[in-house]
Amino acid sequence: MALVDKSQLKLWQEKAHTLLNRSLDRHVRLAVTGLSRSGKTAFITALVNQLEQAGLGARLPQWNVLQSGRLLGVRRVPQRHHHIPTFRYEANMEALLGDPPAWPHPTRSVSEIRLELRFHTRHPLLRHLSREPSTLYLDIVDYPGEWLLDLPLLELSYAEWSQQVRQQLTRPALQALAQPWLSQGAALDGGQPFDEETVAELASRYTRYLHDCKEQLGLHLIQPGRFVLPGEYAGAPLLQFVPWVWTPPDRPVPAESLYAMLEERYEHYKHHLVRGFYQEHFAWFDRQIVLVDCLQPLQDGEGAFQDLEQTLAQLMQSFSYGNSRWWRRLFAPRIDRLLFAATKADHVTPDQHANLLGLLRQLVQRAQGLARFEGIRIECLALAAVRASEFHQVSYQGQPLTVLQGTDLAGEPVALFPGELPAGWPEADFWASPQLAPVTLRPRSLRREQAIAHIRMDQALEFLLGDKLS
Repeated sequence: MALVDKSQLKLWQEKAHTLLNRSLDRHVRLAVTGLSRSGKTAFITALVNQLEQAGLGARLPQWNVLQSGRLLGVRRVPQRHHHIPTFRYEANMEALLGDPPAWPHPTRSVSEIRLELRFHTRHPLLRHLSREPSTLYLDIVDYPGEWLLDLPLLELSYAEWSQQVRQQLTRPALQALAQPWLSQGAALDGGQPFDEETVAELASRYTRYLHDCKEQLGLHLIQPGRFVLPGEYAGAPLLQFVPWVWTPPDRPVPAESLYAMLEERYEHYKHHLVRGFYQEHFAWFDRQIVLVDCLQPLQDGEGAFQDLEQTLAQLMQSFSYGNSRWWRRLFAPRIDRLLFAATKADHVTPDQHANLLGLLRQLVQRAQGLARFEGIRIECLALAAVRASEFHQVSYQGQPLTVLQGTDLAGEPVALFPGELPAGWPEADFWASPQLAPVTLRPRSLRREQAIAHIRMDQALEFLLGDKLS
């Protein structure tokens, strides 16, 4: 039998190596999900920083591939989705490195960043086919979580959505905030001719109402989500409509009437923004981390806390979950690992981290059930992507007390005990007399060659990527 040409053998090895890489999924697309002020931008910035500093200044004792000496390095590489804006990593780092340091600007639209991780694999077949290092490409996608809250609208007609909002307005607090747009709309007739200026003003008042629900009541379940975070569609007509919560028309209305045009814009919004955006970006994720700010709702009150729990459950319905076997990975990606992370663990003392984790588990219990039913791996974690505080023990009334130290946004030193967290769903006495002091800290000073100080980012890396780097 003729000997196989060495060049041909090498070609076969490379093809086999490529096919095996695909089957083992050496490409991971990570969704970073979270609502406003949950810390998505800071998390992604810190994640990239930790990866680039791995093996240099980063402290990641729980990340196995690094501790076993198999990680060779990580670098940023050009993303393959050229129509998606690039995540502003350099600008975010400049904010953290500033004098004084500042938090990066929050997420306003979708963005993406790609990293290449080089490592020595433990997989026997890959090691046999090639002695070259293995590669994992990691795409990290940042986007406003509020946009996913619109997905249930796909199942609702304009009349059904309007009825849903009408029911919500039976709550006195919501009705009080809604008066500016309710009173203007009450003077209108659904059958009257459509007027652009009138609708633009009505939509502006409705948008202000949604912002007030977030800012004054601490609510998260805001629809339509693009009204509060419009991205590149700010000012577009498809963001200028309102639910018809007044007396519905009792007969068919002309195509150019006010009611008909509001209904048309609602349907256009669903088709072009909700369904189109989801299909393009969110149906292809492999791994997911959901960032949750458990602390702010505790300060905003019981209604805000209940609203957050309902919102998280609704968010989980947006994703396709299930075991991603190798053949499915080539053709139909599905999320197979899900991490819930309570952010701002640096804003409470270490003795409260267990309670923070218990609080997170209580909040995401319904959301976890939706995902666990599909048989995927789920974990909960309390972390701080950018650690803004230090902890010290002091003597208080003759007893040792751990206090939090840092700098507030005004530049003033802070040293206090933030209070005790409930370990689960807060009881009535907690809401009657909250014991949690509000704390907002700015980032600590950072040198350019330093890795960002964190809490449990290594555990997050191990859960999200550990199996892909084995």
